Amino acid sequence: MTHPYKAQPEQAFWSRAVSKNWTPSQTITGAGPILRTGDRIASAGSCFAANLVPYLKRNGFTYVETETRHPSFADLEIDKFSYDKFSAAYGNLYTARQFLQLLERALGRFKPTEDRWYADGEVIDPFRPGMNYRARSDREFDALTAQHLACVRQAFTEANVVIFTLGLTEAWLSADDNAVFPACPETVAGVFDPARHLFHNFTVSEIVQDLHKVHATLKELRPDVRLILTVSPVPLVATATAQHVLVSSIYSKSVLRAACGEFCGANPDVTYFPSYEIITGPQAPYDFFEDDRRNASQTGVDEVMGAFLANCELAATQTAPEPARPRPNRAKMLSRIMTDAECEEAAADA
Repeated sequence: MTHPYKAQPEQAFWSRAVSKNWTPSQTITGAGPILRTGDRIASAGSCFAANLVPYLKRNGFTYVETETRHPSFADLEIDKFSYDKFSAAYGNLYTARQFLQLLERALGRFKPTEDRWYADGEVIDPFRPGMNYRARSDREFDALTAQHLACVRQAFTEANVVIFTLGLTEAWLSADDNAVFPACPETVAGVFDPARHLFHNFTVSEIVQDLHKVHATLKELRPDVRLILTVSPVPLVATATAQHVLVSSIYSKSVLRAACGEFCGANPDVTYFPSYEIITGPQAPYDFFEDDRRNASQTGVDEVMGAFLANCELAATQTAPEPARPRPNRAKMLSRIMTDAECEEAAADA
């Protein structure tokens, strides 16, 4: 009788799939292509999620966009917080709970108590606080919000593929009804009130539960929808915990990754795409991040999207771009250190 590792493929061994023959596109497992020609795609998530849209469009995929700015505002800078970069103008959705509540609002099942702020004669949307165009009355605000939520519902009804990128575990909630704000009140707009605005760090179990509800709601809107999950590799810009921001970032990403693993394990029809691992893994070269060591570089994004598109069904006239290759010296050094370590785990590749 032989041990189970004897039957494992090459990709299961670090020395054969990372130290040597590293190919990002082979990190994706599953039957069939991630995207197929004819798919209608919607996306949501953190700021990193917006990176994929231009690649999808350039490669012939249909990206659903139901809410675009009025021509009168064509020259107005309203995109600082990615309101123009997703299927509807909801901007960055950093947590699963935030995405869930957006869908529930679009379906008329949730109406936040603290649904507007007032400042300098303007009515501000707490869930889109960075919008430069703001209502000047409650009546105008209600009309704009109703139109926005109708566009959200339309987007996730039309799309048969939804890509959601989880970005954070830390969030600020309303004490009234646990409505999740995209940012701590007063950092972008509004006034912070410690009695009304509460910090919360979502746990694995909470995120898994929210993902199940998101999945069920998307299926309700579109029964044949396919869900693709990713985790943003971008660290926290700041933490509200007592921990160092580096420690908080790694904790947050670890929780998100664990939640995705548990959720996908329970839902074989959901695809996980390892953008986080490709950018932050020990095989990644130094230049996958910008000099601030926070923002993913164009080289890193190209590598991720090259791997993604290599697992998609492209139109005959399209070919997946060749991803950037890691610097051999750094990748080789890191791989050797890890594979030469004396430990029980290394015996699996003996």
